[in-house]
Amino acid sequence: MSEPTIAARLQRKFIVMSNDAAWHDALLAAAPEGWELVATLDLDSLGTFDQILMYRFIFLDLDCLTDDFDPQDAIRKVRMEWMLNVAIFCFGGSDDERDQARLNRADRFFERDEAVARLAQFCHQYRWGE
Repeated sequence: MSEPTIAARLQRKFIVMSNDAAWHDALLAAAPEGWELVATLDLDSLGTFDQILMYRFIFLDLDCLTDDFDPQDAIRKVRMEWMLNVAIFCFGGSDDERDQARLNRADRFFERDEAVARLAQFCHQYRWGE
């Protein structure tokens, strides 16, 4: 296994897990300069657990449920299978869905319409390495 370089670790990028194109576009437009948004519904497509550590945080759409994607499975994969402490910020979802995400150890929960405003805040908080 190749080790991540310091330069790779200092890249400012985050994961967005949603199938809502309008939500994705709004986040992309709100992303501060120098930040890369990586959209996926398949964490495995981003690589192994050590490659997931290269991302500063995950924005997870709890309303996104398809035949191939369940947001709860994504949380379980990060927390229980890979045992990573990458911040997982959840948006939307019913009270039951949020309760399940809490049990799966997601970090924080917000309404969907807060996503764009929260993005700037989290990019600021996770900007280390300047």
